[in-house]
Amino acid sequence: MPAMMGSLDGRTALVFGVATRHSIAWAVAERLHAEGARVAIVYRRPESARRIAPLVRAIEAPFAMPCDVRDDAAVAAVMDRAREAFDGRLDILVHALANAPTAALMGRFTDTTRPDFQAALDVSAYSLIALARAAEPLLVPGSSIVTLTAIASRRVVPGYNVMGVAKAALEASMRHLAVELGPAGVRVNAISAGAVRTVAAMAVPGFRTVYRQGKALAPLRRGLTSRDVAGAVAWLASDGSGAVTGQVIEVDGGWSVLALTGSPAPEAVTERPS
Repeated sequence: MPAMMGSLDGRTALVFGVATRHSIAWAVAERLHAEGARVAIVYRRPESARRIAPLVRAIEAPFAMPCDVRDDAAVAAVMDRAREAFDGRLDILVHALANAPTAALMGRFTDTTRPDFQAALDVSAYSLIALARAAEPLLVPGSSIVTLTAIASRRVVPGYNVMGVAKAALEASMRHLAVELGPAGVRVNAISAGAVRTVAAMAVPGFRTVYRQGKALAPLRRGLTSRDVAGAVAWLASDGSGAVTGQVIEVDGGWSVLALTGSPAPEAVTERPS
């Protein structure tokens, strides 16, 4: 998606979930910065600070800090820092967070343990609610909250297991937040990203197969990149999507329109039927 030439000039953004320069969250932060927004970065582990430092410099982020989103006090600390850095105003909040214990992605879904289920839902779904609640005093009319989901919320994806349930809960939470925050002029949407090759995705069992199928069978017949997703996030953060809220936007090359993925999608018709 081409740049929109400063569509976010003067706006402030907080991006949760930056891990490496290969993560979707980083592509989003980069794109928002390119569009004119002041972008702060939030990452998961304190020990990641050294790896994040070059990214912070690249976009001249006003601040970057770690946050364990399972801890409400840690979330509140981030919002306090944002209030100070952004003069009490937040225009864009990006939730690019998902995590589940490795054991919960292996083997049978039926064998998912209660602790693993709770851990996945806490980080991957409840955290959106926690962030929205903590950010609400800073959000202004026209603000946009964007989260990242996946087709596994609606279909069974091998190797995704409990994360599919977590993404379904995330989408339902997004819709509830859209209804409650809408009267204040705050929009809440989700991007359903197709198979993008990130470090986290490559660790999911079966991802390589899904990626190859998507590239070969999806209507656009090409692999997806984190920049594809970042462009859509930038649009949802801009005035161009000012009447869009409570929606799941598919950024998957058309993969989600296919009823079957075991055979190639039909080729374009080049001749008129006789």
